[in-house]
Amino acid sequence: MSESCNSRHFSWLMKSCLPNPSDAKSLVPIHHANPPATVTPISSLPDDLLLECLSRVPSSSIPSLTAVCRRWSRLLLSPYFLHLRRRLGLLRHSLFAISAVDSGLFAAVLQIQSEIPSWRVSLAVCADGGQGSLSHARAAAIGPRVYVVSRNAVLRYDSWMGTVSLRSPMIFPRKKFAIAVVSGKIYVAGGGGGSEVTAAVEEFDPERNRWEVVTHAARKRYGCIGAAVDGVFYVIGGLKIGNETSVTSRGTAAHVYASSMDLFDVRSRQWLRSRSVPGGGCVVAACAAVGHVYVLSSHAVELSFWRFDARRGGGGGFGEWTRLKSPPLPAQVRLDGTVRFSCVGVEDKVAVVQVVGCIDDLLRRSGRSERGLRESLVLLYDTVDGEWRRAADLPEMITRAACACVEW
Repeated sequence: MSESCNSRHFSWLMKSCLPNPSDAKSLVPIHHANPPATVTPISSLPDDLLLECLSRVPSSSIPSLTAVCRRWSRLLLSPYFLHLRRRLGLLRHSLFAISAVDSGLFAAVLQIQSEIPSWRVSLAVCADGGQGSLSHARAAAIGPRVYVVSRNAVLRYDSWMGTVSLRSPMIFPRKKFAIAVVSGKIYVAGGGGGSEVTAAVEEFDPERNRWEVVTHAARKRYGCIGAAVDGVFYVIGGLKIGNETSVTSRGTAAHVYASSMDLFDVRSRQWLRSRSVPGGGCVVAACAAVGHVYVLSSHAVELSFWRFDARRGGGGGFGEWTRLKSPPLPAQVRLDGTVRFSCVGVEDKVAVVQVVGCIDDLLRRSGRSERGLRESLVLLYDTVDGEWRRAADLPEMITRAACACVEW
């Protein structure tokens, strides 16, 4: 790819500015009273003006524009390009589910705001020739790029380009950790590898492709969930792995961790007061949406759905819990290693996605007697009217998916 733009790399955006030789009218000489002004090619524009032009193109044209030259490719990958498209209202939020296979990644996208939402699936191959192990992977999205973070590898999937590339792995290999995005950076906490659970909270800067430890958590959580609202990283649920010798103390500590969340203020680098989910139970899924943290909690024989007011800008509502209508799941669904859910906030909707296991009750209700068949249930909660509805099930090839909300 050339560093500068020349005639061989003109895209449709530039060709549209040139006369059509087959059009006779465009070849008729025009007599000017004054000498014609010098035409400035688009390639000679400064970066800020060029970005203003490029930010208005359709998303489907972005892959071809990055092939024009290295300069255009660099500008299209810059955070300012994303900022301009967001300001122009050209970005839409969609639910992405990513599943790893030997040849690459299956990426499925569901545009929830469509009249008839349906999944679109594509296969992306890692350009770096390898992807490592993606077991127990978590996903976090920054604009159109999804970062799939696992114990030993980090992959970046570009939803515009449909490409996959390797990024730097975490400093401390871990699994079943909390992950969230705050101000364009990724934060992970909790989890562990092998018998060791780490207290280190790591920050990933995608521009520098670098991880660093920013603080240590007072409580070590394994199997926790992450969310972020208003500059606060929420580390929710999970189990305590400690050295208590008493069976009673171990059980009590595990229960406290499973039904509580720690709050880390990213800007001040300070831990705020921990909060407990009302009614106890075990947090099995959580996410952030429209200034709140939504929590799905299991109470052995039933589920409860809660909303935590995470808005710190005033109004006096911060810290208040509200119980919401529970998702319409079959009674006595066992939420363990057999059935697991992921929770994702997509604009004013909360998506609950079944990412592992099957629900036999659903099969029997639909008139089928098979056991072990995947259903990949997807439920949507409308934060405005407070109602649940069922969305299209995950595609068959998407297994053990890592889910995230993507702007693209």
